Amino acid sequence: MRRTRAFASLLAISLFAAACGSSGSGSDTTSDTTPVTEAAAAEEAPATEASTEAAVESGDKPTIKLVENAWTASAINTAIASELITSQLGNPVEIVKIDENTMFAGLAAGDVDAVLEIWPSGVVADEQKYLDDGSVSNDGPLGVIGKIGWFTPDYVLAEYPTLKSWEGLKDPAVAKAFATAETGDKGRFLGTDPSYSQYDEPIIKNLALPFEVKYSGSEAATVAELDSKVAAKEPVLMYWWTPTAAVGKYNLKNIPLPAHNEACYADPTKADCDYPEDVLFKASSAKLATKDAKVAAFLKKFQLSNEIQLALLPSVEIDKQPAADVAKKWIAENEAVWKAWLG
Repeated sequence: MRRTRAFASLLAISLFAAACGSSGSGSDTTSDTTPVTEAAAAEEAPATEASTEAAVESGDKPTIKLVENAWTASAINTAIASELITSQLGNPVEIVKIDENTMFAGLAAGDVDAVLEIWPSGVVADEQKYLDDGSVSNDGPLGVIGKIGWFTPDYVLAEYPTLKSWEGLKDPAVAKAFATAETGDKGRFLGTDPSYSQYDEPIIKNLALPFEVKYSGSEAATVAELDSKVAAKEPVLMYWWTPTAAVGKYNLKNIPLPAHNEACYADPTKADCDYPEDVLFKASSAKLATKDAKVAAFLKKFQLSNEIQLALLPSVEIDKQPAADVAKKWIAENEAVWKAWLG
């Protein structure tokens, strides 16, 4: 949900989230290569007994390498696709956990075959070139609309109803409710990993808001603090995104900033508007169509939705179920949905 790009390298916004590592069916293998270099991404994981059996069962069908990025929705998407490719198309699948900063090069080279969730606002120029030259295929919308933004629990809005608009954050008295010893009279804005692409510091500066960004250091640390704040019914304002399980669990509400426009982020230091909505899309190596045309066609038809992701995310993020198990259960209960992807 969530993206791991350095601020200085971006011309746009991107999402991040923690992933729950998973394999697909018993015949899938998971290659845990995070962090990974481009060279490492090209290396196949050692064959396991399960993967050997899958190769035998699938005859001459090639192994399909699906990218799993470091957020839970990616793990779930990949697990669903992996299970169906294995059980319905007969290909063995290797799930490759790869740093998204090297993902496009791996797709272009054919070292990995496909990724099920890309946030377009996080695609920078050196990645767009692969889409432009055709070495990476845009396989169409995933069906999920993502949104990064500023979030706060619903009880905060009940206590400070002016926060239903960003202009309510201008009030020094309101900002002081979010203050800590570290921020003095200014309110604290809770960031996450500082390497994630986020524009909150310039937004706060350019909107002249009496807040100061303090980074938790990781998504896990952010969620831990959020859990503590909610338990104590204390104010918290934070960078977050949807769809994620935390939005539902903690009743997080998005505080609208000034309407997004492309010019707003032309110079990141002058950003003063909201993050855009992202129509998430899928991508594959241009070589996949030759490698296995049926798998390539299946992935183009693969479609989920915000509702599906929001229904599945809590099982992995909160209940700590393996993404593979959650995927299998969804597949068993939704044959009418995924059958259309095979035709």
